Amino acid sequence: MKLFTKYMTRNDCYTAGRKITPKGIMVHSTAVPGVMAAEWFSRWNKSYKAGEINRQVCVHAFVDDKEVWQYLPWDHRGWHAGGAANNTHIGFEICEPAGFSYKSGSVMVGYDAAKQEDYFRKAWQNAVELCVMLCKKYGLNENDIICHSEGYKLGIASNHADVMHWFPKHGENMDTFRKAVKKALENSTDINTDIGIGDMVEFKVSVKNYYPGSVEVPTWVKNDYYHRVTQTLYKGKPVIKGGKECVLLGKKVKKSGGQEIAGINTWVAKENLVIVNSIPDNKGNRTYTVQKGDTLWRIAEKELGRGTRFPEIKKLNGLTSDTIYPGQVLKLPE
Repeated sequence: MKLFTKYMTRNDCYTAGRKITPKGIMVHSTAVPGVMAAEWFSRWNKSYKAGEINRQVCVHAFVDDKEVWQYLPWDHRGWHAGGAANNTHIGFEICEPAGFSYKSGSVMVGYDAAKQEDYFRKAWQNAVELCVMLCKKYGLNENDIICHSEGYKLGIASNHADVMHWFPKHGENMDTFRKAVKKALENSTDINTDIGIGDMVEFKVSVKNYYPGSVEVPTWVKNDYYHRVTQTLYKGKPVIKGGKECVLLGKKVKKSGGQEIAGINTWVAKENLVIVNSIPDNKGNRTYTVQKGDTLWRIAEKELGRGTRFPEIKKLNGLTSDTIYPGQVLKLPE
């Protein structure tokens, strides 16, 4: 599973700043054929209050056949369930492939299950691996995972059919999904056994001590920083403390901003850590996808209120000329 993190800092859900203690995971699917995980940032990193988007919605992550994109901190209260599950569940969307359409809200028209089987299996596997990671991070198990339609039946989510309008077309349902997560939790090697020198990691929420029998991990070490692994061996051999293989955390990386500074220089059990693939982008830039006939002046006039601000767009995007092309994604200044 390739996990990337880029927080939707302009979305009103993010700026609300409410936190939760995750008690479960809710699985959704997008019902927007052909729009993949990385594309949702430019669609949803907008403010409803500012009139930039017509929906008040934000989920923690999107999953497709190639990767996972995290758009909210896992312990941030999302807007995904339309009910009480927002207060308790991490929500993620599985992206649906192109090549079909919808009618009556949840009826897939022209969906070729045989043709889409390869995509489905890869997206399914990424969803399973994401759930495994979140279960390990928050002390959950497969029984804590539900889909949106199950949430509706439980009275904690709005009336949506996902994912049970889609999974059965491939011979699956939420029970088989939970079984897949259970099997992965039981049989897979720990996702942290491959931690090596240079990896950026963070502590699991449930961790109390650096390793069994050690002192307690301070809250600021867990909440305020990622950490960089600087050593995995001592005199050519793995370091075992409290019966667990450990790595040395020699650099700290601020979660707010990504500045790398001197670390805690402490040996920590591998099983207490999870790898962080990327540092969140906290700059909060809006983006604009260039349309046919657009110019930098026209974009600045439409998006920033004054055409004379077009040099700001050029500078922010590192443009050396005024030439732009349809489909190009530009960052917009505040």
